[in-house]
Amino acid sequence: MSVVGCGYLGVTHAAGMAELGHRVIGVDVDAAKIATLAGGRSPFFEPGLDELIARHLANGRLRFTTSYEEAATADVHFICVGTPQLGDGTAADMRYLDAVVETLAPYLVKECLVVGKSTVPAGTAARITSMLRVLAPAGESISVAWNPEFLCEGKAVSDTLHPDRLVLGVPDEQAEKVLREVYAPIIDAGVPVVVADLPTAEVIKTAANSFTATKISFINAIAEFCEASGADVTVVSDALGYDARIGRQFLNSGLGFGGGCLPKDIRAFQARAHELGVGQSLAFLAEVDAVNLRCRERVVEYLRKQCGGAFTGRRIAVLGAAFKGGTDDVRDSPALYVANLISQQEGEVAVYDPQAIENARRAFPNLVYERGVLEAANGADAVAVLTDWPEFGTVDPDVLGEVVRSRNIVDARHALDPARWLRAGWNYIAPGRPALQPALVGTV
Repeated sequence: MSVVGCGYLGVTHAAGMAELGHRVIGVDVDAAKIATLAGGRSPFFEPGLDELIARHLANGRLRFTTSYEEAATADVHFICVGTPQLGDGTAADMRYLDAVVETLAPYLVKECLVVGKSTVPAGTAARITSMLRVLAPAGESISVAWNPEFLCEGKAVSDTLHPDRLVLGVPDEQAEKVLREVYAPIIDAGVPVVVADLPTAEVIKTAANSFTATKISFINAIAEFCEASGADVTVVSDALGYDARIGRQFLNSGLGFGGGCLPKDIRAFQARAHELGVGQSLAFLAEVDAVNLRCRERVVEYLRKQCGGAFTGRRIAVLGAAFKGGTDDVRDSPALYVANLISQQEGEVAVYDPQAIENARRAFPNLVYERGVLEAANGADAVAVLTDWPEFGTVDPDVLGEVVRSRNIVDARHALDPARWLRAGWNYIAPGRPALQPALVGTV
């Protein structure tokens, strides 16, 4: 099989398919990325992925190329390119996916199955089918299926090899048969399989991401109410989590969601609804988006209050640059959004992240980057925990207190033990926990 597009999804999928026993060729137009992969390393940080790549390069199941012609001999082609938000709108930018189809199609001279894994607007598979009918020599012998991914960065290898479900969007029984053969070891292990038509498979992915985003924004909206009412959002979250209808996952209040999927996917879902004439059906997602962005502004306001009302002449230590722990991905990172906003308001921002420093530096060269927590906090007027890396939860408040200028901290990810930090003399703020910062009740 071929896997076209060697980003977070494509590389993980290619290595995972090799782990299942298939012969896989990964394709990407970025020659530098392909060289890195051919050398046995992933171009991004993902736990366990380098080992998988190296193992299957060595046994010959996995290789990488920039040549579409070389990849065209595969029986199954997985398309794994990004579908980012359009620069001048909210809809998905389909140029990269279309470019793959247009480039690959002239080389498809035999019967094969083209499988989309990218997150796309409903109706994309039908459009791709029409394109291949016209552009590929094999034409009518090519089938298109949609097999959306449900990977979480930081545990993408596990999610690939041990998914909670497989969604097979297929046009006919033959395409389903091929995909069942591809995933036979996973299916044999008892993973649930959902077989659907093409548009249903496309909607399943966007609906899943939209529900996740809604759940995160819901608890952050509750956190705002908790601050006004004196309640503790962490206890509310735990209590809700015991309800089998709700569940505890994604009920962690704080800085909200970011990354390359949820923000752009909920916007693209709304855009497609408007195109189909049912915009009001997904109108609530606009508020989901608004609540999420408001979380970032609220954290900036917490820090501004700790700095006496202005950032001018103040140093802020930002712990975290990746959009979440376990990855070096800084796409739409809430942490960097906050850091950059403080910088724009004349604050000096010092950032530390265990994995994402180089990516952050490329995205925001105006910020200061340090090599450790203590270095970032040296002389700081306030410290902000903005990414949920485990190491931040183990920081000693007494040790950190020796290097800062003022013992102010905003725990935007609820990563710290509040009692321990309060005992050490810190002015501790966490979203939705007003009892720990009574001066903020009703003010933010």
